[in-house]
Amino acid sequence: MADESVAGGVTVPDTKLAREATQLVRDETSDLIYHHSRRVYLFGALQGRRRDLGFDPELLYIGAMFHDLGLGARHHGSGRRFEVDGADAARQFLRDHDVPEDSIRRVWTAIALHTTPGIPEFMEPEVALVTAGVEYDVLGIGYHDIAPADRAAVVALHPRPDFKRQILDAFTEGIRPKPETTFGNVKADVLEHYVPGFERGDFVRTILESPWPE
Repeated sequence: MADESVAGGVTVPDTKLAREATQLVRDETSDLIYHHSRRVYLFGALQGRRRDLGFDPELLYIGAMFHDLGLGARHHGSGRRFEVDGADAARQFLRDHDVPEDSIRRVWTAIALHTTPGIPEFMEPEVALVTAGVEYDVLGIGYHDIAPADRAAVVALHPRPDFKRQILDAFTEGIRPKPETTFGNVKADVLEHYVPGFERGDFVRTILESPWPE
């Protein structure tokens, strides 16, 4: 049986904090989100190794595991972006475990910005690599940067059957109850494709129709 703690030469942290984070995600999310989140960590760590970035594996792991927690049903009525819900859940989890505030800030930022391309890559490695892992697994960005054998090892541990359709379904169901949170971000594309009658916010129209007279 394959060792589930290692893929592509990257080790999943085996600390009390990491184990409890894994259990929380297992309890609150689907197999789809669990396996996706683990792949995000592994692909992010592999990209970090390729880029020669020093990062805290435990913090990267927490960021990866919590990054889609905000899609869950208990957050549907929050009125906030799902990224913020996941970031806040991670912050509370880390505070409950007496993690230093600077580390908490890095994890919060990594989760909150993971769907905002063009910014995380210039921030702390943990922030950059959560986004890198998400972009790799969901969008295929940098697909050929990771060796085929390493990619295959990750997917063998955490398979992705019908992943493209299933993750789009998860995005749709997680964001459908709060469509206003998609203004100015990539998840508007999801609702436009899958929710009949959805109308995306228009930045130009918002400016022109604002209360300002000029």
